[in-house]
Amino acid sequence: MLIDTYGRVATDLRVSLTDRCNLRCTYCMPEEGLQWLAKPDLLTDDEIVRLIRIAVTELGVTEVRFTGGEPLLRPGLVGIVERCAALEPRPRMSLTTNGIGLARTATALRDAGLDRVNVSLDTLRPDVFQALTRRKRHHDVLEGLAAARAAGLAPVKVNAVLMPGLNDDEAPDLLAWAVENDYELRFIEQMPLDAQHGWTRDGMITAGDILASLRTRFTLTAEEADERGSAPAERWLVDGGPARVGVIASVTRPFCRACDRTRLTADGQVRTCLFAREESDLRGALRSGAPNEEIAALWRKAMWGKKAGSGLDDPSFLQPDRPMSAIGG
Repeated sequence: MLIDTYGRVATDLRVSLTDRCNLRCTYCMPEEGLQWLAKPDLLTDDEIVRLIRIAVTELGVTEVRFTGGEPLLRPGLVGIVERCAALEPRPRMSLTTNGIGLARTATALRDAGLDRVNVSLDTLRPDVFQALTRRKRHHDVLEGLAAARAAGLAPVKVNAVLMPGLNDDEAPDLLAWAVENDYELRFIEQMPLDAQHGWTRDGMITAGDILASLRTRFTLTAEEADERGSAPAERWLVDGGPARVGVIASVTRPFCRACDRTRLTADGQVRTCLFAREESDLRGALRSGAPNEEIAALWRKAMWGKKAGSGLDDPSFLQPDRPMSAIGG
């Protein structure tokens, strides 16, 4: 079991498969990209599967989310999913992706055992997509979403970040489109995880802003408190349901007290929180020949030291040294 001093138990593992990405989203990285991790620093497929096996069979993890960077850029992704689907007990597995390449891989991922996907799409307008991501790939994302839905990777969730002056007027249109296409929409507050460290609290679109915009067109009914559990998204029924919309308000409505997540970076570091500035090295133990029991003990020790909250409201808060693309979502 991965328990911390506040009694929280981590059962949800987020695994970053690569720090590389084929987009250059303004809220994540600079146009020229970043210095990527060297290949020898990345966990191998076998090392990833071994760590997930330890998490599932010895540490009580029941959910595994593959992230990046962009996980579809990982050549061995399908094989990793297939091997993890064979674990006993079998974890539920999902993937967070920008959707580029999903049209050609959705069926293979489903057949390998993937349960569902989260796809990032911040706008319905191709020109705004290009401004946000610095790439002309809007149509590829839409095709990827449709392929995921057709493959049965349901519920297909769409993650959207609203940015001032770019797409901050699109919340109602995005929700109408998601309802029409049977996608579950999640708005995510912009977080201080950009490589440029340009985030400011005053410059972000808040959960309150998003909900006010949605209510100009829709009736939103909050779901019962016990339905949320440890999920990061607050959810509302749209016009009485069954469609729902969620808001992940890490900055203005933090949910740290219910957090059940543990994170593994592409180079084998345990992170207890997205905003943590400390990491615990499992790759070194793996490569020095440590047995599973020793690795599990290192993981337990790391999670035992998890802090009470993200610290975003502390005047002394400092962004993590590594950006979102390096530490996984």
